[in-house]
Amino acid sequence: MTYIDLVNDVLVRLREDEVVNVTDNSYSKLIGKFVNDAKRQVEDAWNWNALRSTLTVTTSADVFNYELNGTESRFRVLDVVNDTSNFFMEQRTSSFFNDKFLNSTGAVETGDPLYYSFNGVSSDGDTLVDVYPIPNGVYSLRFNMVAPQAALSESADRLLVPSEPVILGAYARAIIERGEDGGLSSSEASALASNSLSDAIALDANHFPSELIWNEI
Repeated sequence: MTYIDLVNDVLVRLREDEVVNVTDNSYSKLIGKFVNDAKRQVEDAWNWNALRSTLTVTTSADVFNYELNGTESRFRVLDVVNDTSNFFMEQRTSSFFNDKFLNSTGAVETGDPLYYSFNGVSSDGDTLVDVYPIPNGVYSLRFNMVAPQAALSESADRLLVPSEPVILGAYARAIIERGEDGGLSSSEASALASNSLSDAIALDANHFPSELIWNEI
């Protein structure tokens, strides 16, 4: 569904007139805010199939810090693969990297990147990552991640996650904001939104049954 479809669906449930654009009036703008609030909550609730993507970092010799373009801070890593050398990379702590870079008495190791650690953000807000050993050439590192969609802003923007829990979540927020009006109570609307989200997660989780299995190490 598009942004305008979501907003109008909520407006109809509130017995309000539909709009042509989200910015048509102050109330449709408010509902648009509630839609994005609900969208964020739904996105953070599960590693949705629709939000999974792969970001590839190409290394250069003697450079250990790289920018994950377009990630900002709201993402979850599923795994990281050194695609050039064909193995999974392992995450290490900042202390591990500080020990390797600062406490080493000899030359810092170079070669195939085996480890990674997130280390701050760039000037435009993207996440920075350190890799070790320091690459001695060109390697393709694949970050498989769940990256939430940017906030909906244009009426034609299309939602990626399931629409029903977003609509019901925005509707519940709208009822709380305007007070009880003879329709559903805010608690009833919130319960419907919660149940819808649980159902959507259960359906999407069928694509990844192995991720629901806990293994003791």
